[in-house]
This record gives sequence, structure tokens and C-alpha cells, in this order.
Amino acid sequence: MHPFDFVLEKADSRTAARAGVVHTPHGSIGTPVFMPVGTQATVKALSPAELDKCDAKIILANAYHLHLRPGDALIREAGGLHKFASWHGAMLTDSGGYQVFSLRDISKITDDGVDFQSHIDGSRHFFSPERVMEIEHNLGADIIMTFDECPPAGVGLQDIERAVERSLRWAARCADAHARLPFHFGFPQALFGIVQGGTHEDVRRRCASELMVMDFSGYAIGGLAVGEDIAATYRIAAFTASLLPPHKPRYLMGVGTPADILEGIERGIDMFDCVLPTRNARNGSAFTRNGKINIRNAAYMRDFDRPLDPVCGCYTCKNFSLAYLRHLYMAGEILALRLLTLHNVHFYLELLSTARRKILSGDFVEWKKAMNDSLWKKNDEAGGSTHGGMLPESPNG
Repeated sequence: MHPFDFVLEKADSRTAARAGVVHTPHGSIGTPVFMPVGTQATVKALSPAELDKCDAKIILANAYHLHLRPGDALIREAGGLHKFASWHGAMLTDSGGYQVFSLRDISKITDDGVDFQSHIDGSRHFFSPERVMEIEHNLGADIIMTFDECPPAGVGLQDIERAVERSLRWAARCADAHARLPFHFGFPQALFGIVQGGTHEDVRRRCASELMVMDFSGYAIGGLAVGEDIAATYRIAAFTASLLPPHKPRYLMGVGTPADILEGIERGIDMFDCVLPTRNARNGSAFTRNGKINIRNAAYMRDFDRPLDPVCGCYTCKNFSLAYLRHLYMAGEILALRLLTLHNVHFYLELLSTARRKILSGDFVEWKKAMNDSLWKKNDEAGGSTHGGMLPESPNG
């Protein structure tokens, strides 16, 4: 097994885009990379074999949700997440920091941690930084995240500074606990710090500076795609990425549409996750190189010859017409959700794989422009594409 390491292979000469390799105990991952979200230790509607066929190298799970059900102790007893889910690639677990944001109305946040009320049965669960590290060690992902407080967009500067102060103290406590805890499954886990600070550059700078002193294995940019306008998202992502050490991977959490991800790559981000490919598929929406398709559109009823995306090599596009996919979806067949999800996940993974190749070949700028022009086309005959700005990340895939 590889220890955790990041190797920067090439930096684009005209943008901040970069290509590298993240080495983990469960395989090496070329970056930039998209990480499908598998909140409950499963990417919704897809099997591990199908993810492997799509060339997924790393997937996400959520420590908060898995602590509630089936329990992190049970997963440790089962041999860890990789064995429990029969996934042989790399894994990353979020710490529950997003739930501090999304469940704040039914939680109590203090300097000691967060008292969560379970959305499943109403039971109370206290997450301190130390407890979060215990949970993530029990789960056994290759990459684990510090516990942080993500403030909502629109709160005042004083509230953002308070959240950053708390997140920095929690990060230090996570680092201490991580160093003391045993690794249960025979390999070390890499701990990433999370930069918060809303849309305030001075607060982001201070947060990043103090986290870098703690020398984490990688750094995430959190607190974006939570309601701020898209121009601010791009600005803060670029600014924060520029502060982070070039020899460590950079992870933009919860972003976004294909166009948003391309903008993130241009600004120096290495790792991305988002629920849009799976969630949109379940709502009948497919991402293609010619914009977004709403499979419910009546115009596809007799579209017997075209796939979702003529140049896509996924199983869905190689075998099924728009007419058949529409029929399945309108009939409420589970296969519709599986086929649309398979396509969307494949599309995202292939998009980032191509971006990596274009950075390495020096053609990223021209390729990105052509791809963006194509992504923004209006593909639906009725109503057009709704492709564009990011949506807040769902906590549940």
C-alpha cells in the first residue's frame, strides 16, 4: 500500500490549473479529480463494479450519517468502510461539518462541539473534535476531514470570525487526537484541514495561515456554494487556493456543476465533490457536452435514434435511446434512475480526466473555452437548459 503523498506533475503556464497525483493506501489518483458522493457508504443507484467501470478512483462517505446508521463501531467491527462496502479504491470521509451548517436549526453549537438531534429518530449525539476523530478512525477512510463550523451565507463578519476561531481550535484538537489514536486497519489516514471565512479575504488568509502551521496532509476550501453569488464563489476559491502550499492537494468542497468545476480547475483546485450528478439523475436530468437534458421532455418521446450524448462512451449512451430513457423515467422504473446516474457520474469523471490530460499537454485553456461554450448550449426543446450556478450540497447524496 502507498503512504499518502501528493506529487505535482505540471502547472499550466497561463492559468493556475495544475495536474498531479495523490498517492493513497488504496491507489494513486490523478488530479484534478471528481469524487462521487456516497453519503451512506454507497453512491446512490450504482454498484462498486459500475463505479470501477466508470474509472472512479475515490468516493466520499459521511461520518455523521454513518455514525447514526449503522454506527461507526459496527463498521470498525466489519473491517472498515472499504471492506464493509466492497470498495477497493480510495475513500474520503467528511467529518459532519456540513451538518453543522445544514442542521443548525436542530443543533446546539458550543466551543466544546455540537449537540446534534438525529434527523432519523430525534436522539441526541454530541460531536466534539476528539469524538469525530474517533468516528473517522473507526470508519477507516484514506482521507479524513477535521471538524469545522461552516457559517451560512449572509451572516455578519462577527459571526464568521467567531466560526473561524472555533474551527481553528477544533482543527488543532483534531490534529492532536488524530496523532494519539491508533490506525485500526493497517494503514495511516491523511487528515485535511478546512479553510473557512465566508467571502472575506482577510479572514480566509488568517484561517489558511494558522492551518498551514498545523501542517495537514491537504487543505480543503469550505463554506462556499452555501448561498453566496457565483462571482464571489469563484473569487474566494481562487484567492484561497493561492494561499495554500503548492505541494499539498487542494479540495473545493461541494462544488458544483460541470462549468463550475472547470472554473475551479482554472483557479488551482485539485479535488472536487458534489451531489449534482446523482441527485439530478434521480430528478430526470442528465449532463451532456451540449448542455443539460430533462428526460421528461415530451420532445424525446419518439427520439429513437439518439442517446443522451452521442460522444459519450458510458453504458447508457452506448445502448439506449432518449425515447427509451424517457419511457423508463415516466413509467417510474428504477432502471431509469440507474442509467441516468451512471451517465452523469461517467460524464463528470470523464470531464475531469480530460481536463487533466489537457493540462499535461498544454491545451487546457483552448479546451476549456470550447467545452464551456458547448456546456452552455440550450439542449431541451421545451424550456432550454438550466445549467449554470452551483446549488447548495445536499447532505444525503
